[in-house]
Amino acid sequence: MLADLIQSIEADYPNMVETRRYLHAHPELSFKEKNTAAFIEAFYKELGIPSRANVGGNGIIATIEGSTKGKTIALRADFDGLPIQDEKKVPYASKNPGVMHACGHDGHTATLLYVAKILHMHRNHLKGKIVCIHQHAEEFAPGGALSMIEDGALEGVDYVYGTHLWTSTPYGTIQTSPGNFMAAADKFIIEIIGKGGHGGMPHQTIDPIIIGSQFVLNVQQLLSRRMDPLHTAVISIGKFHAGDANNVIPERAVLEGTVRTFDAQLQEFIIDEMEKILHATCLSYDADYLFDYQKGYPPVVNHPNEAQFVLECAKEVPEVTRTEMVTPSMTGEDFSYYLQNKPGAFFFTGAQVLDKFVPHHHPLFDFDERAMLVAAKTFFHLIEKTNS
Repeated sequence: MLADLIQSIEADYPNMVETRRYLHAHPELSFKEKNTAAFIEAFYKELGIPSRANVGGNGIIATIEGSTKGKTIALRADFDGLPIQDEKKVPYASKNPGVMHACGHDGHTATLLYVAKILHMHRNHLKGKIVCIHQHAEEFAPGGALSMIEDGALEGVDYVYGTHLWTSTPYGTIQTSPGNFMAAADKFIIEIIGKGGHGGMPHQTIDPIIIGSQFVLNVQQLLSRRMDPLHTAVISIGKFHAGDANNVIPERAVLEGTVRTFDAQLQEFIIDEMEKILHATCLSYDADYLFDYQKGYPPVVNHPNEAQFVLECAKEVPEVTRTEMVTPSMTGEDFSYYLQNKPGAFFFTGAQVLDKFVPHHHPLFDFDERAMLVAAKTFFHLIEKTNS
C-alpha cells in the first residue's frame, strides 16, 4: 500500500501547493480562525471523510478508518497566523492586512489535508485508524492543544506525531531529539513606576528608563552568575516602551519579554530571582513596580522510542538526505500537551529556501514547498511501519 500512497501524494502535490498558497493568502489570528476552520471542514465534507468541528474552540478532527484492526495514530497540524504584515512580493502574499502565516502553519495544514485525502482513497488497504487533528491557536497561550485534548482529541489514540516545517534546516533533512526537544515558553510584563518631570531637571525625577535599563543588564547576570552553567535558560526582553517626548522624563516604563527553560525547578528559580532583582533595582532608585509573570506552554518532551522511530521511517523517504538527533531548540510549542498524554514525537522537516532564507516570524518568511511532500511521505512511513 505504501507505494500507492506515495504515488498518489506525488500526483496531488500541485493541489497541495495550491491549497497552501490559498491558506497563506487568507491567514487568521489565533482564536479567530473561523474561515480557516470552515475551509478545512468543507475539504473533508467534500471528500466524505467524517469530521468534527468546533473541537475545543475552532479545532477540527477528521478520522480515517482502515479496513482492518490496528493502532490508532494521531497526526496534528496547526492553522493560525501571526500579527505580522506580509512583505513578500508573491501572488500568494497575505490579503489580510497585518496578519500573516509567518511560521509555516499553512504548510502544516495543507500537508495534513492531503495526507488524509490519500489515506481515505486507500482506506480499503489501511490498517488501524488515523486521527487528523487540525489545531487552532498554537501561537498564543493558552493555545488550542489543551482545549482540544479536553474535548476528546486523543480519545482512543495510541500514538501522536507532528512536524514543523523548519526553515533553519536544509531541505531533505529530518531532525528530532529524544526527551527535551523544544522549551517551555513563558511571558512576563514589568511596569516600572517612577516620577516624571522635565528632561533638563532629572534630579527632580525618578527616571524609569534608567531603572529599566539597569534591570535589563542585571537580569542577564542571573543567567551568567546565579544559574548552574550546565543548565539551559534564556531571558530576552523584546519590548521596552517609555515616554512620548524627547524632553520629558516619563513616569512609567513597560518591559515585556520571554523566559525559556526545560526544567520546572529552574523555571521557578528564575521567576523568584527575577523578582528579587527587579525589587532590588527599583528599591535603589525609590521606584515602584508591577511584575506579571505568565507561564506558557511546557517543554516539548519527545518519547525516546518514538523519536528514534521517526528517524528510522524518514530514512526510507528518497528525498530525505539527512536524519539526525539534534540539541533542543529554545522555541516553544503547545504540541507538548499531546506528548504529556500519549507516546509520540515532534520533529522538524527541513524547508530552507537557500536563495532567500529568512527566519520564522519574519515579514518575508517563506519555505520550500517541496518540504510538504517530504513531511507527507514521512507520515506515510510512520503509519505503515506502526501497523506492519
